[in-house]
Amino acid sequence: MADQLPNRELLLELAEAYNVATEFWTFTGELKQISSLTLVKILGAMNVDATTDDTCRQALGLARTRPWRLTLPECTVVREQASANVPVHVPDGASIDFEVVFEDGSSRAIAQADVYVPPRDIEGTRIGEAVFELPRDLPLGYHRIRVVVTPVGEAAGKVSEAPLIVVPVRLPLPSEQGRSGWGVMAQLYSVRSRSSWGVGDTADLKELCSLFAGEGAQFVLVNPLHAAEPTTPMTPSPYLPVSRRFFNPLYIRPEDIREFAYLPASQQSLIEWAAEKPKAASLENRTIDRDMSWDAKRGALEVIYKAGRSQARERAFARFRREHGKGLEDFALWCALREKYPEGFPEGVTSPESTYAQIERSELSDRIDFYCWLQWIVDEQLASAQREAREAGMKIGIFHDLAVGVHSEGSDVWCNPELYATGIGVGAPPDMYTQLGQNWSQPPWRPDALRRQGYMPLAELVRTVLRHAGGIRVDHILGLFRQWWVPEGLKPVDGTYVYFDHEAMVGVLMLEAYRAGAVVVGEDLGTVQPWVVDYLRDRGILGTSVIWYERTGDGSYRLPQDFARRVMVTVVTHDMPPAAGYLALEHVDLRDRLGLLTEPIETVRAQAEDERDRMLERLVERKLMEPDSTERVKVEALYRYMAQAPCELESIALVDAVGERRSQNQPGTNNEYPNWRVPLADGTEQVILVEDLASNPRLISLVSAFTNERERMEEYVENR
Repeated sequence: MADQLPNRELLLELAEAYNVATEFWTFTGELKQISSLTLVKILGAMNVDATTDDTCRQALGLARTRPWRLTLPECTVVREQASANVPVHVPDGASIDFEVVFEDGSSRAIAQADVYVPPRDIEGTRIGEAVFELPRDLPLGYHRIRVVVTPVGEAAGKVSEAPLIVVPVRLPLPSEQGRSGWGVMAQLYSVRSRSSWGVGDTADLKELCSLFAGEGAQFVLVNPLHAAEPTTPMTPSPYLPVSRRFFNPLYIRPEDIREFAYLPASQQSLIEWAAEKPKAASLENRTIDRDMSWDAKRGALEVIYKAGRSQARERAFARFRREHGKGLEDFALWCALREKYPEGFPEGVTSPESTYAQIERSELSDRIDFYCWLQWIVDEQLASAQREAREAGMKIGIFHDLAVGVHSEGSDVWCNPELYATGIGVGAPPDMYTQLGQNWSQPPWRPDALRRQGYMPLAELVRTVLRHAGGIRVDHILGLFRQWWVPEGLKPVDGTYVYFDHEAMVGVLMLEAYRAGAVVVGEDLGTVQPWVVDYLRDRGILGTSVIWYERTGDGSYRLPQDFARRVMVTVVTHDMPPAAGYLALEHVDLRDRLGLLTEPIETVRAQAEDERDRMLERLVERKLMEPDSTERVKVEALYRYMAQAPCELESIALVDAVGERRSQNQPGTNNEYPNWRVPLADGTEQVILVEDLASNPRLISLVSAFTNERERMEEYVENR
């Protein structure tokens, strides 16, 4: 392709027209130009032919005239209490009747604004632009703009419609609602009890909520619970799901399903026998085996499903299916097809709308029913866990995590293929921690397709995730602004940014969170443009702070009182070792063993030692520990340091509370490290079960040290 690349200046102009970055600042401060090959490949992924000068000129002309070839903008997103102009493009001289049709079916006529825009000749037709100003008092919600256009000399008009979304100006902060405070973050799959089927589940989540609510926690933040493959092998990473809208039934506790209690003793015994092996695995410190657990659990769920339901329960199930509509039915169809064709779908079964898929839908109706039922059950159990959290005293309760993207061969892509760019993986440019860059092998949403679909894919997934939750953490929230696209066949460093309509994306996220009464936290670490941080804070979206990253210009650690207020602050993240491991520099040794360093090990170790030693000096300076303190005291000192910060939310990592040292995930690896498969254990790698937490000495000590420091700071502020 290198011999066929078009004129550079023409290509740059075309890329900018499609919001593709042609240069970017690296983490070392260098302005890097994007290669022509990268730009051609990325434009091609958006169905823009940029391979020659002629195709570039043609595509550029279409991009410039596109608004004039549309009667209405494809989707209009406006803030509540703000005016906005909507252009309507019609044959010059045509009359226009413009109205807003609200969610409840009512409508409101809007008069044309006194704004003159010169007409233009578009493909041989003289097109005029009429401007309509939306009033400031439109209610929040998903509405529609409807226009009737009657050309000169014609009696009948033509109707055109497009979405209009009115979003909140700002979400209330937790402190404004009496919901600020601290919570616990945990990788749910790793937190098991004696009754778990080898993997932490909704019943274990319920126990976590009950336990920590009693200690004063306001939330429990868990890893993404998104759907994985319906059959084994199951992808371990919760950040590479087949669907972000639906949940993984691996987290179901079979014995908590109402129908289980009414099974004959023989069938209950069969289920109990199936549970023996995975339950025994929960007691062992070995790599979590999702496949073994799911094979056993799915068999048990099949038995319960086939036992039937009461009429009232059947009606409740039917209501659930109606509420989730076509999205649920298509997801269940994909699951049934994946089960039937584990090696790949037959040619022609390309989407739910294909003829062959419709035939399969009829033949697989019972399996579709089963996979819908699984979603209903996990929904019920998540509702029960959230109810327990709130009744136990948590103001927020369950805090879900929203992954960046989905598996390229998953349900979301198959159900809506037009939404995704092909031949592209989302990732991240090189930074100081991952110096080779990252490619997460996830196909990105196309900004143009998302706009054409009225941002409904985003709205529906956030709405579903927040059905039974009080908060949502958006992993890599910068993806709502721009995403690092890596063309197939190129290295992560050879990608570039593609920009999204962040005003629309963030607005839809906020509308769903507002309606759910949920707190939103954005993971905004890494390479972040300063204006993005300010924008999110102004909208009431909390940022993310990690105390190790709170550095000043000279490299010293920022004092707690100088931390930003509108953030969720933590000591570590799931991409770092627990605090004990971090203090021991195990992240350096691990990256060295895995060949992830681009600098000499001696250099990296010296930098890490300096980072650690500066932090320990700061803790001694603040009289939070002595220089020769034990590991436990050092970890507690880190949390007491965090407790002194004025942040809206503070989060204790469960791994730190029990003394775990091993990382849950090592970025830049796949099977080289058991990512997302490490069970919760203490520093000696002895398994810690949910039943053990309430009496775990190290957990009791850390929570006591942290909460006492918080109380001390609150008294200091009150008496100041």
